[in-house]
Amino acid sequence: MLRMNKFKLNIRFDRNELAGAFGDIGTDFPLLVGIILSSGLSPVSALVMFGGLLVFTGLIYGIPMPVQPLKAMAVIVITQKLSGSVLCGAGLAIGVLMLVLTLSGLINVIARVVPLCVVRGIQFGLGAQLAMLALKDYVPAYGPAGYVVAFLSFIIVILLFGNKRYPPALFVIAIGVLYALFFKIDAARFIHGFGFQLPAFRVPAVQDIITGFVLLSLPQIPLSIGNSILATQQTAKDLFPERPALTIRKISLTYSAMNLIAPFFGGVPVCHGSGGMAGHYTFGARTGGSVIIYGAMYLILGLFFSGVFGDVVNIFPKPMLGVLLFFEGIALMKLVFGSSLSKKETMIVLIVGLAAVGLPYGYLIGLVIGTALAHTKINA
Repeated sequence: MLRMNKFKLNIRFDRNELAGAFGDIGTDFPLLVGIILSSGLSPVSALVMFGGLLVFTGLIYGIPMPVQPLKAMAVIVITQKLSGSVLCGAGLAIGVLMLVLTLSGLINVIARVVPLCVVRGIQFGLGAQLAMLALKDYVPAYGPAGYVVAFLSFIIVILLFGNKRYPPALFVIAIGVLYALFFKIDAARFIHGFGFQLPAFRVPAVQDIITGFVLLSLPQIPLSIGNSILATQQTAKDLFPERPALTIRKISLTYSAMNLIAPFFGGVPVCHGSGGMAGHYTFGARTGGSVIIYGAMYLILGLFFSGVFGDVVNIFPKPMLGVLLFFEGIALMKLVFGSSLSKKETMIVLIVGLAAVGLPYGYLIGLVIGTALAHTKINA
């Protein structure tokens, strides 16, 4: 166990940290692949920077603090086929914006205004979205064979859930990788594609920063404030009550720092996230060792196997990822039911959650409406 003197953070490497390392892969891996294929971003840059930032957060926080591609940006880039240059510009823009919010103290003002029940609603809505995505898109992806992979993975998780000696995520990942090796990957080509590459330094153009801010950063801001900052802090309190409470300022600063660094090396814009923390924790992670292990995987893939990215895409089959993603969503939703909420607060949780799931810009709408309702006195 590694203890960092100033921050007193414990970092452990064992089978449970290894299993928990893959608790957020169902969210991250498909989004990274989609961004790279749609935007033309360099695989070596995207994978290496993503892995490096995971190692960074593992060392800084000492708990399974996730790093995730910015979801709203990812969806827009994938659906509209925006360029990697615009994406990097957007990452730099949102990094600067979050730094301004942090240093000015505005992010703390927002945190004080937004009540717990609204944050719970954001957690509930995101959990529901993840579970629905898993069942609707990931599990059916490969047809009958995919259903078999998903069914076996689901049974393993149910039978071994909470087992520290035999963490279920390790067996689920093994099933997925074996399926990929037999049916999806040319092993010889994969091995022959081994070669060392490094990300290239780049400076985002002013026009790309402006375009990225308008098209990508503005739609992302509500989700980032609600989930990446507020809900992540609350999830850390829920899962690690014995640890010193994380401050909004610290989470915002690392969010900003990651996006001020990544664009200069072709990395995707990233955030923290309550769902990712719940996913890592659910499958066994308790320290920063889990995300360091997870980051090392991306570093290895990017540094040595980006030349065969087409095969890298198939290492983790979608049905297997879907099962992990489903349990990540359920774990996040479960946090809501551990709260002592009044009838009014429970209603607000449901309103915010349903808005997040069902409406365009649902996180922004839920955040505003939920906060307004929470501060409105209702006479019996």
